[in-house]
Amino acid sequence: MSCNYADNLSPYDDKGILGTPEIFDTQDEVNKKVEQLVDLILTSKHIVVHTGAGISTSCGIPDFRGPNGVWTLEQKGIKPKIDVSFKDAIPSKTHRILKLLLDRGFIKFIISQNIDGLHMRCGTPRKNLSELHGNMFTSECPKCKRQFVRSNPVPTVGRKAVGVTCKNNQRPCRGQLIDTILDWEDNLPEDDIEMAIMHSTLADLNIGLGSSFQIMPSGKFPLRSQKYGGKFALINLQPIKVEKKADLVIHSYVDEVMEKIIKRLGIEEIPEYCEDEDPTRKEDLSINWNIPKETIKEVEILYKARTERNKKQKFSTADEIVVKKKIKKDE
Repeated sequence: MSCNYADNLSPYDDKGILGTPEIFDTQDEVNKKVEQLVDLILTSKHIVVHTGAGISTSCGIPDFRGPNGVWTLEQKGIKPKIDVSFKDAIPSKTHRILKLLLDRGFIKFIISQNIDGLHMRCGTPRKNLSELHGNMFTSECPKCKRQFVRSNPVPTVGRKAVGVTCKNNQRPCRGQLIDTILDWEDNLPEDDIEMAIMHSTLADLNIGLGSSFQIMPSGKFPLRSQKYGGKFALINLQPIKVEKKADLVIHSYVDEVMEKIIKRLGIEEIPEYCEDEDPTRKEDLSINWNIPKETIKEVEILYKARTERNKKQKFSTADEIVVKKKIKKDE
């Protein structure tokens, strides 16, 4: 449960802005904005989705900074109500729709700040997912760096030992596995943050879902492609600082908006949660959960091409200005 996770974190005073009232667009406004977002989706080639705690509230998992969020209530001296455990929670409509949009080729990558493992549990491939703050259903060997899927949530947070020995079949190192959940001052996982930065930069459309984007550096990721002409769309119930830089903002429930989006894309059915696609329900507890190295290398090539092209464009523009000044002087 998110409140149990929060209880295990180290004390930390600056939890950001808490309890901002939610606002709702009218249905006419939502429908109009959904049409605009669908147009952006259909004209974009590299779409990246950034997800926060707001996409899991419909699963019974509280968010942190909403009006009834874990830290908002904590500030008032109130203990959050526990609706469902991490183990019993199942992926929301939004989780399942995002997996569907990945399968259909509409989106390229998902960057999540959530630790609930629900993207993984609806079958989202690791190569298409960055989990910036870790995953309750994975553990990692600090020796060989291999990550494993777990059938139960980890009992610890802050990259501590979970009481299991590494069973890496390729190179038995007998390391003591640790959780992948970050504490406040922990560094973000190297492969996940690299993929997040590269895909955010490559995106011609970044979409934010259910996040206040207050935690840095992930809060700035959706804006990385704007200097290359990329767009940023946001779906969130609370008004937040970053929306001033967004090209489109929808204030409504994420599940409802996502359902409207796929209908306008000609998709009528939302896939149901399927245990066969959930690796935490498998008997094999040696399932690898690392981002494939070959995938990282492929994205690195695209990223370098994009950034080098931008450098050349800047040089050309600067060169052109110098030439124009010289012509004017000669005249």
